[in-house]
Amino acid sequence: MSSAAPAPRVIAVVGPTAAGKSDLGVFLARELGGEVVNADSMQLYRGMDIGTAKLTPEERAGVPHHLLDIWDVTQAASVAEYQRLARAEIDRLLAAGRWPVLVGGSGLYVRGAVDKMEFPGTDPDVRARLEAELAEHGSGTLHARLAAADPEAALAILPSNGRRIVRALEVIEITGKPFTANLPGHDSVYDTVQIGVDVERPELDERITTRVDRMWDAGLVDEVRALEAQGLREGLTASRALGYQQVLAALAGECTEEEARTETVRATKRFARRQDSWFRRDPRVHWLSGAVADRTELPARAMALVERPVTA
Repeated sequence: MSSAAPAPRVIAVVGPTAAGKSDLGVFLARELGGEVVNADSMQLYRGMDIGTAKLTPEERAGVPHHLLDIWDVTQAASVAEYQRLARAEIDRLLAAGRWPVLVGGSGLYVRGAVDKMEFPGTDPDVRARLEAELAEHGSGTLHARLAAADPEAALAILPSNGRRIVRALEVIEITGKPFTANLPGHDSVYDTVQIGVDVERPELDERITTRVDRMWDAGLVDEVRALEAQGLREGLTASRALGYQQVLAALAGECTEEEARTETVRATKRFARRQDSWFRRDPRVHWLSGAVADRTELPARAMALVERPVTA
């Protein structure tokens, strides 16, 4: 970096799961004098460590990480609440002359943190009716309805995430517009540079398989069993997390552990494609290769992007 250090900007490191976002975020924070702000919706939950690939204290390399382990597994996630918390951290860091490095693959959370975005209210009657339909027919049926009404929203929301599907359908009914029509244009509230970590699909699929195997070896089943005792199964959001949902099914005798592992790999690969599609729609994301062949060059290329004196 030059002797005249640039004023801090917000950096968002985005992309699909297993692409290498967390390590790049730590590198950038160390180089710039910054701190990491989590933008992975499931890493907000206490105790969900192995299955969310949460960095260990050692892997954080002394870089402060914020918005990890703030919610109990019984708490339903709220993008509006996350927005409030994330902006408080970002504002605090900027005021202190530190670089906020937002890291995560939850697209709606990233946009909530950095973009001009307001959330529609709720209607208890509409919500209750939709939740009754969810209980009776299951999330798949409601997801199909969402896909017909708002294909982009259906792409961003997993078919198993009944709570978010209900919320999207509620907003559509209240506003008379697609859920994604309530998303803002690509208009940031901060001077932000977004870096997408790009990995070719065959390599990413291999990384996902390896990561799930490591999670199992590291004790994911025991982690889920412990969290089940804390109310994980009743958690509307946390119980649907990849890996956790599958292990809960195995613990309930609905499938074998090996079947749960296989389904976790399959579902994670599918989710990674959804993440990639979401971020590809944002023209502000600068994509850098995170492939093995290019990994040694990735940090330097990311730093070159950050040091450009333009808003990305």
